[in-house]
Amino acid sequence: MTVTADLLIDIGRRAGLRAVGVCRAEPFAEAARVLRRRKREGLHGGMQFTYRNPERSTDPERVLPGAASLVVGALDFWREGPERPTDGLPYGRVASYARTDHYSVLRTALESVADPLRAAGNRAVVVADQNHLVDRAAAHRAGIGWWGKSSNILVPGAGSMVVLGAVVTDAEFCEIDPDPMPDGCGSCRQCVDGCPTGAIIAPGTVDARRCLAWLVQTSGVFDPDFRVALGDRIYGCDDCADVCPPNRVRIRIESRRAERRGRGRTESAWVSLIDMLEASDEDLTARFGRWYIPHRQPRYLRRNALVALGNVGDPSHPLVRTAVDQALVHPDPLVRAHAVWCARRLGLPLEALEHTEDPLVRAELDRQVPPRTAPSA
Repeated sequence: MTVTADLLIDIGRRAGLRAVGVCRAEPFAEAARVLRRRKREGLHGGMQFTYRNPERSTDPERVLPGAASLVVGALDFWREGPERPTDGLPYGRVASYARTDHYSVLRTALESVADPLRAAGNRAVVVADQNHLVDRAAAHRAGIGWWGKSSNILVPGAGSMVVLGAVVTDAEFCEIDPDPMPDGCGSCRQCVDGCPTGAIIAPGTVDARRCLAWLVQTSGVFDPDFRVALGDRIYGCDDCADVCPPNRVRIRIESRRAERRGRGRTESAWVSLIDMLEASDEDLTARFGRWYIPHRQPRYLRRNALVALGNVGDPSHPLVRTAVDQALVHPDPLVRAHAVWCARRLGLPLEALEHTEDPLVRAELDRQVPPRTAPSA
């Protein structure tokens, strides 16, 4: 069987990919310059990923010596999520891209693309959700989407609600790359204006130090300047995607189709904050271990849960008061410190607090906290 670009694109689509494109595996020189500049300016906010080693992440040869082509795929991840539970308990919101393991599905589809290449005697390596390759730059070069002002790739018919990956191969398919997809954003800047923290500082440029999706993944103390803005989010942030017109149109269409088909909703959109704070390390790791948790330490899940609880918890609810009191005596000073912020935000007493001499706890006791007088709607 002769392996052609058209054949691989067809295989990828039949494997469930929303879009597939093929391009050359030359270094992404402009992406490397951008990564280095933003890293110098601190815009990466300590993020590693493709920032860790721009020379590696922008050169497919580092993935596969002799790389000649990239077969880039986009997997549609949108699924309708349930409404917030109405049992009176506080819940944390999970961004749509993190509700299930979309990357596992993407890798399986890309392996279907890689298999005929290997069978024909070529080498092929699947890369997805890794710091090995700048996937958005690859998707743009392959012509499957345009750069949005949010810095995400937007795919026709799917918007930015896709995860991206590629097959790096030594098979040669083209001498020139596809024409870039025309910009579909025009003068629209709804993602820029809709970001709750102003993290999109210029079209296509995100300051990770202000991005809630990144802040929940950082180590140390959660930045006090953005705790209130976190709201009920426990992992990720969908705001720039939610206000994007192509995404909004697509969601309306897909919601109607799902309703007609009776398709089940994604049930992992909301997480009980009380359960998170009461769970053991082992339980938290089992439930949320595929998320990017700093150093794989459950303490950061509790930290995020306490910030969200401070924003949406009902201070009159006995389970909320119990959870906060238990966090105030937690052996981990990071948890105790954020419990102090949560308690003060909800107007709850600090009588249960232990080991106040720790610097993290002292800093929270000295910090000004914007109070809440009623649970969030």
